[in-house]
Amino acid sequence: MRVIFLLLTSLLFFACSLDGNSTSGSAFLDFSDDDLEGMVRVSASNANSLLGTNDTNANVEERPRMRVKIDYSFSMGKHEVTCGEFNSLMKSQGLTLSCENKKMPATDLTYYDAVLYANEKSKKAHMDTVYTYTSKQVDGNGHCTFLEGFNFHADVDAYRLPTEAEWVLVAGRDWNPQNSWNAENSQYKLHEVCTKNDDSSSFCDLAGNAMEWVNDWLGFFRDTTIYNYAGSPDGGNLGKRIVKGGSYRHMPSAMNLYSRTDVYTVTSSTRAEYVGFRLAYGSIPDAVWMGYNGLVNSKRVISLVNQRTLKSILGSYKIILAFRNNLNSALDYLNYSSGTIYTAEIADGVDVYHPEISPNGRYVAYSTGLEGVSGSSAIYVRMLSLSENYLNKLDVKNAAIPRWRVLPNGDTVIVYVTDAGNNKDETSFKKASTWQVTFMKGRFGKPQKIMDGAYHDGISVDNRLAVSGARLLRAKIADSNSTVKNAKDTLLYNGEQACNVSLAQDGSKKMLFLDFGGKTGRKFVGESYGVHERLLVMDSTGKLIQSVKSPDGYSFDHSEWVHGRSDLAVVSLADANGMHKKIALVNLTDSSIVDLVEGDDLWQPSLWVPEAFDRSKIEVDEDSAGVYMHEGDNLEGIYMRYNMELLWRYRDSASVVVLGSSRPLLSISPKFFGRKYFTINLAQTPNSIYMSRDYLDNYIFPHVKNLKYIILSLDIDLWYKDKDENFFESEYKQYAGYVYDKNHDYWKDGYPQGLMECTANYLSVEGEAYYLDERGLYTGSKCKAWGDVKIELDSMFFDEHPEALENSMNVLKDILQKAEDREIFVVGVIFPQNPKYKETGAFGRYGMRRSLAKEVIAELKNMQKTYPHFRVFDQNKMGDHDYADEKAGDTDHLCIKGASQISTRLYEFIKTLR
Repeated sequence: MRVIFLLLTSLLFFACSLDGNSTSGSAFLDFSDDDLEGMVRVSASNANSLLGTNDTNANVEERPRMRVKIDYSFSMGKHEVTCGEFNSLMKSQGLTLSCENKKMPATDLTYYDAVLYANEKSKKAHMDTVYTYTSKQVDGNGHCTFLEGFNFHADVDAYRLPTEAEWVLVAGRDWNPQNSWNAENSQYKLHEVCTKNDDSSSFCDLAGNAMEWVNDWLGFFRDTTIYNYAGSPDGGNLGKRIVKGGSYRHMPSAMNLYSRTDVYTVTSSTRAEYVGFRLAYGSIPDAVWMGYNGLVNSKRVISLVNQRTLKSILGSYKIILAFRNNLNSALDYLNYSSGTIYTAEIADGVDVYHPEISPNGRYVAYSTGLEGVSGSSAIYVRMLSLSENYLNKLDVKNAAIPRWRVLPNGDTVIVYVTDAGNNKDETSFKKASTWQVTFMKGRFGKPQKIMDGAYHDGISVDNRLAVSGARLLRAKIADSNSTVKNAKDTLLYNGEQACNVSLAQDGSKKMLFLDFGGKTGRKFVGESYGVHERLLVMDSTGKLIQSVKSPDGYSFDHSEWVHGRSDLAVVSLADANGMHKKIALVNLTDSSIVDLVEGDDLWQPSLWVPEAFDRSKIEVDEDSAGVYMHEGDNLEGIYMRYNMELLWRYRDSASVVVLGSSRPLLSISPKFFGRKYFTINLAQTPNSIYMSRDYLDNYIFPHVKNLKYIILSLDIDLWYKDKDENFFESEYKQYAGYVYDKNHDYWKDGYPQGLMECTANYLSVEGEAYYLDERGLYTGSKCKAWGDVKIELDSMFFDEHPEALENSMNVLKDILQKAEDREIFVVGVIFPQNPKYKETGAFGRYGMRRSLAKEVIAELKNMQKTYPHFRVFDQNKMGDHDYADEKAGDTDHLCIKGASQISTRLYEFIKTLR
């Protein structure tokens, strides 16, 4: 792995010959015909591919500019894969695209559809496959929406998607979006790919026609130089992917070589009629990935199991796994409750040992000292989140091996010891002591000593058993009239060597540990075994009651009970070389072992699951109720999942409901409306007026009993969408929860007990607590500026398609009439957009001729006479608004600062309605 950190004063887009800025020899780049049909051979050595930009108006994922050195050769398709080519291979896999013309690009497919096509192409050529997985999930149309155990093997010579760096290297050869804008493009449709080309080494439609999937997860850039970059190791908590180039929908001015995203968040399960792909071929030698923390690594931690498998064992989707990555001493974690499984790595700059997740699942505590090693150690607590840098150090001289407990009075404490060294010598052991400290609202309380001796492996719930296992298994066992503080130290396991002890916190007081194949263990098992080849369980009296054999080729290490359980344990699995290649879940009821993650050296796992909720009063089917999201879901599904939880949670208390697009999602804060006007924000992206109507009809009108006000975004430039662009028209069929609701007539006869609990206990994403606390306001939008205007749709579209505007207006009238019948106010908000649109012919980001927009707004205001409970709240004023640059997130969205301004105005306006 070669990583060179440079301060670049001038950057060239790419070099095809000698490069004066080259950091290690001459750069060479050549394009030639390829033996592989339809492909161009790209021969590269030290070639420059410049990703991103230094333009401060660009998206945060597109800054700063980063240099990638491509030091290998590969092949890339001359054109996008056609619909005919796709169907010829994928029909046997159950997916056939609708083709008006077989020479059109294959579009409206997911990232997973594209990589499965690459695999089929490789198999047809009798090659190994670049992508592997254990199982796949498809929707009702045959599109793949999730691949369990998905892995990309950069070292395999076969067909694949191009990396972003490869795509930019090729596209930068002759980047001119204007050339792609022709008469066919202006009709908003795809055109045939250029299957015939006199220049055998040229590429087609890298700018325009269809946007293209590339191989990488979406991460962040750094001002640095990286060799053979393969992207981010994962796509973060939303599982974001990258699309490149423009499409027939985009004006040339909206196409940038550095662009990586679309209007809406792109995930592996996203599909759009204007997004396709082209293939690449070849291995990537010495490939490296750069995480969100800027660390470059040639190794990744891969999840081997999905949420459904874990749910079947643990009874919950809310599952978090934290552990030490021994390659870099950092804290890694996987939030299995997230719709997208990814490995997050937190580098706090200190050694991480013995991480343990807090009882509420929000924090993790760890020490810098290791069990069995005396010496200096500190304890830190941090939030389990990449977006939070909160780190709190316990201010004591020495503290090691934290263990969380909840006391009978409800206080949460951390138990720790002053020294975690070898406990074989009794005198040294008793010189150390065991303490506890409260931890509330992110702060430590005053430490209190519990007892002498380093009992770092757990204190029982009833305070009558404490254990320690760093060479010997020591315990304090108190009688029914006493506590561990007054009990005597006792040696268990006949004084034989034992380690990795864990005391169950479910009241059973079972002790989990490993040994060295000694006499006592062999006698209990009935056969000989090697070091750490048996996981042993002892009851509270010191009697052995169970053992589990390690998998062939592995030994156990770092054994711990799953949080709050004594039937499940989590362990590291070490190979013959002592490298901890896997972390696994051990089921003590049947001795089964399920591999969770795989890496190079993974230590000291902590597996958290929440306490089970009372299922005795549940009136719904838990396999269907509340299933409003699926693994690897797109942003639309994720937002709707949380909207449904907000709806069920506040159905009896909300009097104001916000509906609409990403514009209110990012800017209307329910907390500004007070308790009298209790508000929930159910805005959604992507959204259409049709979706808002159906959401009201199916869920909001029937269930929000105290509804008095609806705040509805009047996104007139988005009224180009038709009735098919409606989640409740077809997309809902992918989710068992919505189908279940529909089959029960959306519970209009009465809300069933347990529906909210099932919804809350289902899949989620990291940061859900903040989103739910804000009651639907998304607070992650960065405040930048209005920036340059972006026009995604020709302003003449509505003139050419007047039925789109008429149909949307009729849907609005339907909403207003139903609200009128219920005496509910509808406040229609026209959100502010970039004031620079005044200098164009467009009303906003999605066009609409400005003179036409004035007519539409006038008609909307005139409708206030027909519908007395309707009010137009125009905050755009055709661009003459007072929302300054610092209030904007981008060209058509406010940021959190703008949210304060518009939310306050809306609150004051609603108070005037009677």
